[in-house]
Amino acid sequence: MVEEKIGIVEHFFTNVNVAAIRITGGELKLGDTIHFVGSTTDFEQKIDSMQIDRKPVEMVKSGDDVGIKVKDRVREQDIVYKISEE
Repeated sequence: MVEEKIGIVEHFFTNVNVAAIRITGGELKLGDTIHFVGSTTDFEQKIDSMQIDRKPVEMVKSGDDVGIKVKDRVREQDIVYKISEE
């Protein structure tokens, strides 16, 4: 398992459990597994849903700001890693 830093959480919308993430490197696709890490955050999940400006997207790349539905609470400045089987 290889973890590559892919982005940073910029905001968390508690009412809809969506993390606003700034993608800082690489790309993410639906079905990828990501790992959230912060001082009190540490969980992995598969990406089921991503949106940019409230429109569904299948892939995002460096420089994009994306909303991802998350299964648990995340916090601003949490690091997001993409997990790959290499």
